[in-house]
Amino acid sequence: MTGRESSPTAVEVRDLVVRYDDTLAVDRVSLSAPAESVLALVGPSGCGKTSLLRTIAGFETPLTGEVLIDGKAVAGNGSWVAPEDRQVGMVFQQGALFPHMTVRKNVLYGVAKSPDARRRAEESLDLVGLARLADRYPDQLSGGQQQLVALARALAPSPKLVLLDEPFANLDAGLRARLRQEVRTILERARMTAILVTHDQDEALSLAATVAVMGRGCILQTGPPEEIYHRPATVEVAEFIGGGQLLRCSVVNGRLESALGPLTTDAPDGTAQLLVRPEEVLVSWNGARGGVAGKLARRSFFGHDLLNEIRLSTGETVTVRTLNYVDRALGSRMRLMLRAGPYRVYRDNGTTHVAETVKE
Repeated sequence: MTGRESSPTAVEVRDLVVRYDDTLAVDRVSLSAPAESVLALVGPSGCGKTSLLRTIAGFETPLTGEVLIDGKAVAGNGSWVAPEDRQVGMVFQQGALFPHMTVRKNVLYGVAKSPDARRRAEESLDLVGLARLADRYPDQLSGGQQQLVALARALAPSPKLVLLDEPFANLDAGLRARLRQEVRTILERARMTAILVTHDQDEALSLAATVAVMGRGCILQTGPPEEIYHRPATVEVAEFIGGGQLLRCSVVNGRLESALGPLTTDAPDGTAQLLVRPEEVLVSWNGARGGVAGKLARRSFFGHDLLNEIRLSTGETVTVRTLNYVDRALGSRMRLMLRAGPYRVYRDNGTTHVAETVKE
């Protein structure tokens, strides 16, 4: 499948509002997706991400605002282009394959009116690595293979944009992780722009070049995965992304006091919350000194690592990630301290600041 010329911004949403009766689903959202890359819309159920995706596809009509694809207005301000004319491919959660059609015929369905439909279908199946299964029926395929057929069908017409609505949600964890990397490679090879809707933060961070976190119909933060993870702009983003823990703390004269020890900060005096992730806490066993005292209360085994729930001497609980070969009995005592590096601090008034670890 040959690449095509594309503009720097493949899709743009301007001040979009979508309402269902008394429910405000999308609230003045502005967003742009760079060409030939994946943008992930991530957030909890009911945050508006699927409504936004469906409006871009043309399945919903915005109350106000605009949608532009490849620089052309397709919705809003008097413009309306039907979904089938937007040159947008769609991959649904269930795949939506026709069970009575072979794999080849399912893909051909999307390009039936094209004079070179057969070539397009074969190229698309080859791109997703399923040419050898072209004569099989959907029920003869695995769940992952069915989703790849759905992707092949979406790519066959050479769309300007592919929309993926939780395409891995019905797959088991191991297959989901493998398939999302395979899909990423396929989209890169096709030089395709894609928008992925997911509630799975790991999926969004690992697959997308840009992540937009949604909440209550709004965009809370947009940026590269590393920025979203390490520098969440709000408490809401911090709580949703990466299993962060928010510890109550107090600031006096540039010194932040928390349950995990002191830090220096640029935050003004007052109460705040310190964001700490499970991998940012160091554990010392066997009577080590320094840090703060804690006791192992619970642990969850994940094969490659462990999540340890540690109850501190102050009564607070923190979660700490350790490698799986560190085997300790419940009730074991240890000392905890924060790794060196910057931390995010959130004031109650919504402002965000930085804190650094200090040596006593």
